[in-house]
Amino acid sequence: MLTSKQRAYLRGLANTENAIMQVGKGGINENFVKNVNDALEKREIIKIHVLENSLMDTREVCGEVCSLTGAEPVQVIGSKFVIYKESKENKTIVLPKANKAVKK
Repeated sequence: MLTSKQRAYLRGLANTENAIMQVGKGGINENFVKNVNDALEKREIIKIHVLENSLMDTREVCGEVCSLTGAEPVQVIGSKFVIYKESKENKTIVLPKANKAVKK
């Protein structure tokens, strides 16, 4: 689970990225999920565009893709969303440490 600080850091990284995949009226299928997993392994963070002819809402698509790939949602804005998943072999993004609340 990402903290708000980590999510903000990832949003900043994704700001300059272009969407590399699209979801249309065909929806989410096995091949799409495989391509997303491959892209996440290579890049760790990706942006996906949901076309207007898609039968699903952008948030629905984001939730479905995240549950099928094990990724974390970073941002949903308009018809695009950003997801993150730590790479097993190509780790390039170093997330800020999570601050733990200290009880007094």
